[in-house]
Amino acid sequence: MPVLCGMTDHCLSEITLPADAHRSSGDINELICCSRYIFCEINQVKICCGALLTIKNPCVCIIGCVVNIRYSMQLRDQMKGSIPDSVLCHLPNRFDVIGDIAILHLPPELHSYRYNIASTIISRRRAIHTVLNKTTKLEGENRTAHYEILFGSGTITTHHEYCYSYRLDVKTVFFNPSLATERRRVTSLVLPGETVLVPFCGVGPFVIPAAARGADIVAIEQNSDACRWFIENCDLNGVSDRITLIYGNAFDTSLLPRRKYDRVIIPTPYGMDRCLEMFVPFVRKEGMIHFYTFKKRTQIEPLMKEFETKGFDVVTQRRCGNVAPSVSRWVFDLRKNW
Repeated sequence: MPVLCGMTDHCLSEITLPADAHRSSGDINELICCSRYIFCEINQVKICCGALLTIKNPCVCIIGCVVNIRYSMQLRDQMKGSIPDSVLCHLPNRFDVIGDIAILHLPPELHSYRYNIASTIISRRRAIHTVLNKTTKLEGENRTAHYEILFGSGTITTHHEYCYSYRLDVKTVFFNPSLATERRRVTSLVLPGETVLVPFCGVGPFVIPAAARGADIVAIEQNSDACRWFIENCDLNGVSDRITLIYGNAFDTSLLPRRKYDRVIIPTPYGMDRCLEMFVPFVRKEGMIHFYTFKKRTQIEPLMKEFETKGFDVVTQRRCGNVAPSVSRWVFDLRKNW
């Protein structure tokens, strides 16, 4: 499959993708990923990856840093002939990839074909070494699920996101690979010398890039397994000296140092919007809050007005993906005016 390249730092002619190339979907128009490069088909968009590239014409750009995001590989087409058409329609076309682990969520109708599906994924995707089937929804305070191993031998992996690496066990910690672009956006706003508070920090995907930009971070996490991986990831990425980790419930603000922060990043768990009011007192005047919430689109305008009534400037609001029919994850970049 040839791809025409141009308008990059190097003058490139036609490139033929290797056999292990595969397509992904993201905020950019289309990504074609392989084990060594990302070939990015873009049309008048900007891409941040180390340096900012401004593309003025439709082209393909090679980014030298692999970003793992949600795959869109038309799995149904690949399984035609192996699964009866009567049940093939129940097969999701998308699945998450965390590190070298593919995570499916197969309905009961496909139970008899789950190992066949896993074998197909493994045979066509060289970078994937394990396939899991999620057998429950995310549950409990730690937002974890139960999995059945369809191929492979474990649930521990190393996930690469832009220039950072995260070790984790998908069975014991929460990690959302589809937020890679959003994490990049927010952490790119962090300035050297800022003080940043990150509750619900997990294994560190918001914290580590912010610390790498020169900020001093206080992070909070109550999952002991996530804390263990968080500490390992800080060492792995060379930012341990800029981070203070608090092991405890983020809703217990008595655990926090009594100080004002320049920025608070709140990756709010589903249904826990009350945490915003708890962290506002810890933000200095003119400080920034990046608040994530789950809403229907019809709720967004009233919520923006509510923020403005409470003395916030809504600098940015954007949708960060769907989580249920008509419900999406939204982020609000709020500037505190008092």
